[in-house]
Amino acid sequence: MSLHPDRRGTAEAAGEPPGGRTAPPSAIGDAPGRPALGWRAKFLLLALVWGTSFMFIGIAGQYLAPIQITLGRMVAGLIPLAGVVLLSGGRLPRGGRIWFHLSVTALIINLVPFTLFGYAGQLIPSAVNGICNAATPLFVLLFSLLLLPDERPTRVRLAGLAVGFAGVLVVFGVWTGLAGASAAGMLMAVGATVGYGIGTPYLRRFVAGSGYSSLELVTAQLLTGSVQIAIAALLFTDAPAQLPLHAAGAVACLGALGTGVAFVLQYGVIREAGATVASTVTYVAPVVAIGAGVLLMGERLAWNEPLGALIVIAGAALARYRHGSAARRRG
Repeated sequence: MSLHPDRRGTAEAAGEPPGGRTAPPSAIGDAPGRPALGWRAKFLLLALVWGTSFMFIGIAGQYLAPIQITLGRMVAGLIPLAGVVLLSGGRLPRGGRIWFHLSVTALIINLVPFTLFGYAGQLIPSAVNGICNAATPLFVLLFSLLLLPDERPTRVRLAGLAVGFAGVLVVFGVWTGLAGASAAGMLMAVGATVGYGIGTPYLRRFVAGSGYSSLELVTAQLLTGSVQIAIAALLFTDAPAQLPLHAAGAVACLGALGTGVAFVLQYGVIREAGATVASTVTYVAPVVAIGAGVLLMGERLAWNEPLGALIVIAGAALARYRHGSAARRRG
């Protein structure tokens, strides 16, 4: 579920790795000096949090509508981040323009993808949901090339995209056809990653350089997104017939861990090991998702699904490797 942190961007996605400049340690919950955890431990925890999120979506989806899952994870993610902003003396953005762009960002990067992943979780195993999410860096790069004037295609980048999208086709098993619930679920999951891909250049174009820290922007993004999805939930869903403790806990983990704790962990890794190292969590999280689905949920995968995941990850790594090198040369 990771997006590559970029020096020119800002908080790329609430619940996803926030890019842009790093907030000061006091703004993200780490005191200056020796960190309590080394970056390797934070990296592994981050991969664990994001990789198991699809398992929690599957658990919550047995009792809640996808829109309700999105509402729960947005509110649960907002609470810890709002607490950090309050305790660190931060401030929410002011001005209608920035709030409009944050509202659009919340819709594209949070509400639509979270809800699509919720619907997909009703049709496909959580492990496959996580595998489809591995395509996120591909769409981020694709739409950055299409929408941002300072992004330039290179042969290696295009080759990485081609390899990655070929991997998506392998995951789908296109030689068997695209009919049935499984194909529909995978299309929804990949559609969610398209939202991440469109939202990242939108953020870089309209929110970057606003003068607020990434923590403040992500908190505001979650706030406006929570209001939007609360209205949708009231209009289009009914109260659940029952909500067992384990299902409520799954939603709480999706928000509090996947957004709140993950935000702090991500910035810790960026500070201590660099943005390039932090971005590689993208390649570990799908492996965790597969392990959680198979070992904890008893799911079974077709041979082509993990193979396709490896191809997708290889393509994303190829494209990102050159992107990082070019960024360092420009810097």
